[in-house]
Amino acid sequence: MYPSTLTQLARANPFSAPLFRLQKVEEPAQTTVVPAQKRRLAAASVTEGDSCDCEFGSMKYYALCGFGGILSCGITHTAVVPLDLVKCRIQVDPAKYKTIFNGFSVTIKEDGIRGLAKGWAPTFIGYSMQGLCKFGFYEVFKILYGDMLGEENSYLWRTSLYLAASASAEFFADIALAPMEACKVRIQTQPGYANTLRECAPKMYAEEGLWAFYKGVVPLWMRQIPYTMMKFACFERTVEMLYKYVVPKPRSECSKPEQLVVTFVAGYIAGVFCAIVSHPADSVVSVLNKEKGSTATQVLKRLGPMGVWKGLFARIIMIGTLTALQWFIYDSVKVYFRLPRPPPPEMPESLKKKLGLTE
Repeated sequence: MYPSTLTQLARANPFSAPLFRLQKVEEPAQTTVVPAQKRRLAAASVTEGDSCDCEFGSMKYYALCGFGGILSCGITHTAVVPLDLVKCRIQVDPAKYKTIFNGFSVTIKEDGIRGLAKGWAPTFIGYSMQGLCKFGFYEVFKILYGDMLGEENSYLWRTSLYLAASASAEFFADIALAPMEACKVRIQTQPGYANTLRECAPKMYAEEGLWAFYKGVVPLWMRQIPYTMMKFACFERTVEMLYKYVVPKPRSECSKPEQLVVTFVAGYIAGVFCAIVSHPADSVVSVLNKEKGSTATQVLKRLGPMGVWKGLFARIIMIGTLTALQWFIYDSVKVYFRLPRPPPPEMPESLKKKLGLTE
């Protein structure tokens, strides 16, 4: 009798109906959406109608992203070697090379047109290795940190996520870049020291040992980590803003060429900020790699507050164009290989419900 009485009371309970309705909410539907929302922020979503040749987060995906980084950084940095050469010479010898145009004129008079290509080999090798680590590891760390934060926090703290992932990637990228960067600067800023990489690298090793190639890695971190943090975070947020406020239609309705134009514009805007943020450290690196026995602190004191900004205009032109082309090439590689590409991040449905934005 007792169990049946409880059963009758439970059935007569006026709160039983709402309780059963709450139990009917389909939780599995939400769990299947969560991975997609994570992927959306972690550069994994695909435009509807597209099909991918590889799975997001697979080794093939990371390898192709790294290959895109090799092309984007190796090609672009090599293409602007003449401007980079003049910029470095303005930084280390401003009395002789006063402006961009004067720097080009003096260099051509002394070394001829071929002199503008000095340092192309270490530039191509070094920045190809840097691009491999920079873009490849950025994808790795962005996904890793996104999974650690969770779906909602990844959206709310997405700028911090971009900054942390890019800084982590650049730490390793600069270790790969440092030896070739040291050779490049030595060739470009010390006339008569060496004309080729094959001549420069053994000579540096004989004079200073292995330290010659890595003594600039700390100032390189000082230059490149803020640069890369700005490059990736500013680019990601600029793309988001362009699609939200400037582009007259949703990204899903834009053609691939139209999406690449947005990529280029966002890359150029990010590049201008990158140049300003990282220029003082770039000046220190240029002088440090030219001189023997100097430290970053000594060079910084000698240059002073004004000296570290020499050559900024040339670097803004170079880095702005460079960054825009790098993002354009990198995104084009993703399009060519049909890799998962990110739409602008959207607020997760669970967060919208918590904030009362949806019923």
